[in-house]
Amino acid sequence: MDLKILILQILNEQDALTIIETQEKISVMDLLFKGGFMMIPILLLFIITIYILIERILVINKESKSPKNFTDEIIKRINNNDINGAKLICDDTNNPIARMILKGLNKIENSLKNIETSIENVGKIEIYNLEKNLSLLATISGAAPMMGFLGTVTGMIQAFISIAQEEGAVSPKLLSSGIYEAMITTATGLFVGIVAYLAYNYLVSRVEKLIHRMEYSTIEFIETLQSKR
Repeated sequence: MDLKILILQILNEQDALTIIETQEKISVMDLLFKGGFMMIPILLLFIITIYILIERILVINKESKSPKNFTDEIIKRINNNDINGAKLICDDTNNPIARMILKGLNKIENSLKNIETSIENVGKIEIYNLEKNLSLLATISGAAPMMGFLGTVTGMIQAFISIAQEEGAVSPKLLSSGIYEAMITTATGLFVGIVAYLAYNYLVSRVEKLIHRMEYSTIEFIETLQSKR
């Protein structure tokens, strides 16, 4: 009896090792393919998220570049009545702040009210360009988890249909495989949603910092013009 029990234990251990080895062979890509058709739009949303994140970072980094003491140099030129010199500095800098101030310099002969209006109009365009596609990121952060839940629901329905069609005793393997395959879409959707949410908040914070700099520089510019009149 003891020998039979030992043999059975060895066989059970071998079966357990075989199961573990089989599970270890399941790669991430295999899991993704088992998620069903809803994985396709979720993965597309992930690709769009990464593209927007990289593209916006490059744009914001480019637009944030500004020479040291740029605003101070512009104010210095204005105080010295060197308007053309101030325009040349803005042309060489070519960022949102420079384009807004350049618009004001081109309207230097007009009233302060007209100058402020012109600067505000340029500022609205610059902010629109900076915030481009950020709303799409916000949408993805909410849509991806919902699509994941939808994929899970449809997967569970298919799993229960397979169970209902099974004759005799239901195999635990059939039940468990159907459930874990359905849950893959939820996990993937949540992952994509979290990435999109973090990317959105990061980019919004970067844009807000740049907008604050734009407002501060243009206020200094307007105040300088007021002191000259």
